[in-house]
Amino acid sequence: MGSIRTFPRKGPHTIADVWRVAPIASAGAIRVRPARLEDYAAVRAVERAALPGRPPLTLRQFEARRLAFPEGQWVAESGEGISGAGSSLIVRWEDYTVGQTWNGITGDGTFITHEPMGRTLFGCDLLTDTARRGYGVARALQQARRRLCRRLNLRRVVAAVRLPRYRAAREAMPPELYVKRVIWGEIEEPLLGFHLAQGFQYCGVLRDYQPEDAESCGHAALLVWLNPLYAPPEPGAYAQSERPRKCA
Repeated sequence: MGSIRTFPRKGPHTIADVWRVAPIASAGAIRVRPARLEDYAAVRAVERAALPGRPPLTLRQFEARRLAFPEGQWVAESGEGISGAGSSLIVRWEDYTVGQTWNGITGDGTFITHEPMGRTLFGCDLLTDTARRGYGVARALQQARRRLCRRLNLRRVVAAVRLPRYRAAREAMPPELYVKRVIWGEIEEPLLGFHLAQGFQYCGVLRDYQPEDAESCGHAALLVWLNPLYAPPEPGAYAQSERPRKCA
């Protein structure tokens, strides 16, 4: 008798599924923990390797982020030490839209607000050691970011994603068309593709987001991940009293 097979076959059907079922080929498990002040030198080294054309984060900026929002600053450790770092800050979505200037949002964190309405987790940086790419470091940091968003009951995670391969196509098309062709599968842009596979949605292009980023010609794609477990806060007593009442 022949063997029975289920139809359709079980297995990965999308890139995200492949990443979920594929084993992490690392020397050890990836562990994400809160960043400490003594991690600065290692994080700076990872940033220099991952973003050679951008000035690295200063010690003052690194410590300012930790003091402003320690829950959103992480490092990823493996058997070979720190192999990645992630940073997030809380912002008001109304203050940072596509039509406004996003320059400086990765600065000292003084813009942070803890107002209960409209809070958004902004992903400032997601850095991976160039020698450890493909080992699950970025995925582990992204999972930590989503867990934090759910735990704090924030509405969304917003990320400005670099377009390091756009420079070669800048004469042929504007960045908006370039990103659309990446989404359509006509152009390969691994960093943007990774975020899309992690459930992020495309919102628009931030022109001149980081002018010093020569590879991306200064531009970045604005992406958002919506928290499916977000629960809006209960309306206040005044708002409840203003609700229309039914007559008997």
